Amino acid sequence: MIRQRLPQILAALGILLLLVFPFIYGGSDYDFVMHLWITAFFYAILASSWSLLAGYAGQFSFGHMAFMALGAYGSALYGNYVRITSAPTTLCTELALGSRWLVFINPTGVTQDSTNCLELAKASILPKGTVIIQPSIWVGILLGIVLGAVFGWLVGYLVLRLRSTYLALFTIGFSEILRAALSAEINVTQGQAGLEMLPLFPRGLTLFGTAYGPADKIPPYYVMLFLFLISMGVMGWLAASRFGLFIRSIREDEEAAAALGVNIVRYKVLVFTITATIAAAAGAVQGHYIGIITPNILIILQMSLVIAMAVIGGLENIVSAAIGAIIIQFILELLRNSFDIGPYTIDMSIWRLVFFGLILMLTLRFWRNGLIEPILQWFSRAGVAEETVAKRQAATTGGGGS
Repeated sequence: MIRQRLPQILAALGILLLLVFPFIYGGSDYDFVMHLWITAFFYAILASSWSLLAGYAGQFSFGHMAFMALGAYGSALYGNYVRITSAPTTLCTELALGSRWLVFINPTGVTQDSTNCLELAKASILPKGTVIIQPSIWVGILLGIVLGAVFGWLVGYLVLRLRSTYLALFTIGFSEILRAALSAEINVTQGQAGLEMLPLFPRGLTLFGTAYGPADKIPPYYVMLFLFLISMGVMGWLAASRFGLFIRSIREDEEAAAALGVNIVRYKVLVFTITATIAAAAGAVQGHYIGIITPNILIILQMSLVIAMAVIGGLENIVSAAIGAIIIQFILELLRNSFDIGPYTIDMSIWRLVFFGLILMLTLRFWRNGLIEPILQWFSRAGVAEETVAKRQAATTGGGGS
């Protein structure tokens, strides 16, 4: 019985360990290790959601990081340019909200005078005692998620007739156009300098009776962990439902799936929108954790890293893709160090990407289902095999006694 439930038991123990880890780990590199875990959860969300899109639905998109960036930039733009005041500024674009005013700060850019319309109004027009409120960053995160979902739906609708190479080229083009636009719109996005973003909890947070400051690692750790668990729960439920069955049938044979009544257009757009939404959520939260978002997050190497994480873990299983992303993130950081082998010192910071590339090549050559997927399959099948043997023995015993 225990063997049959081993995958569920291991998953529960893993989640429990992640929940208590910040309180049981006490190393001198505590902040660094916590940062690694937060970043690992971020990449695990991206790799697993790309696995749902490419591994389950067969839609090989290279625009996943673009949706992540849209989520982050959506929240950053909201946080930088939206305020609520108790009096009209007359200089900014504003909307009346009862006794309050929703103010949209006119962008100034990095090459112009940094004084914006709200600062000018505060110095010369607004009466003393005027209340200026920066709306909750969680509203900005929600807007970033909505922005990612909208663009995911639009791109999904546009690419639904494209396959294989053409889909990859289209999404690469979309990502590069977005990167160029964000770099060029200096007045709004600050170009390559990027937009600063407030911490997830700018006033700090009291958690489990302990007060944490804006720079503490524990609050963002739990935010990213819960986002990871929620994303995995939603995607796991979708993969096990009729939705998962339909998108897998589209991956195998679109014509046959359509002949059996599967709405190809609907499910392609849905899976694109869902995975884009998840990527946007991860980007918005990660942006506030890091404190800045720049167009460099959209370079093709970042997208390649996410794809490699999913492939090494196991492309056709969201859990193996997530575990692969977490392991690869820690390995890449570990390989930043130097190792002594006898009288020789090997600087792995130079060779770590070569080592990573070799792992990817060996995985593609010898383990087409990834390195983690076969292990998960072994645990799953072991319980089934044990149950089958037990039933056969019971049937044989029963037959012999009759």
